[in-house]
Amino acid sequence: MLARAARILQAFTPDEPELSVSEIGRRARLHVATASRLIAALVDEGLLARTATAKVRIGVRLWELAQRASPTLGLREAAMPFLEDLHAVIGHHVQLGVLDGGEVLFVERLSARDAVINVTRIAGRLPLHASSAGLVLLAWAPRDLQEQVLSRPLRGYTPTTITNPARLRGVLDGIRKQGFVVSEGQIHADATGIAVPVREGPDPASPVVAGLSVIVPNDGRAPSLVPALQAAARGIARQLR
Repeated sequence: MLARAARILQAFTPDEPELSVSEIGRRARLHVATASRLIAALVDEGLLARTATAKVRIGVRLWELAQRASPTLGLREAAMPFLEDLHAVIGHHVQLGVLDGGEVLFVERLSARDAVINVTRIAGRLPLHASSAGLVLLAWAPRDLQEQVLSRPLRGYTPTTITNPARLRGVLDGIRKQGFVVSEGQIHADATGIAVPVREGPDPASPVVAGLSVIVPNDGRAPSLVPALQAAARGIARQLR
């Protein structure tokens, strides 16, 4: 029963937050009658909710419970003042990502109305090789995870996305040496991502717990923002110790 309920909850995506009962059943590999019965029970508990168009969405109760259990809650609270200061300086997108499996999971994001295009969102994911925060996290990830990523096909989003394993290996070496990455046009041709590691304490040898990144126009000025990101990352690390 729990496995079936979990499959129902996993049917929703950031791009499809509302689904019909039949579509949920198809995605959860359940007979529509079984899906309907379980959905009704989840609605009664507040974990799902029905919309005015007879579709189903994630309920507020599930969000409430997730906020209590989130292992990134302390990280987000420590980071927020520095994200806000950085956002005031950058004027575009500022985001915080953590390593989750073979992807970067974005746990916080600040933006502005006229900011450059950016595909990420809170609770959204991107491949490690294609995003600036992901590259930073991959650079300090366990060696076995690095080899897993390097051994599988690397999806290309634009002509400049890193899809060659040998090139990716070289980029990761460079990130570890210089302590940051400037990723131009990897996800979208008009945007550049800059990212630095966030460590769990002020010691330079402390483990990396997050990637702090900004997304700005692809106009060649991104490298000048690296010192501001590094200062913010150091501030977050001091709060985490």
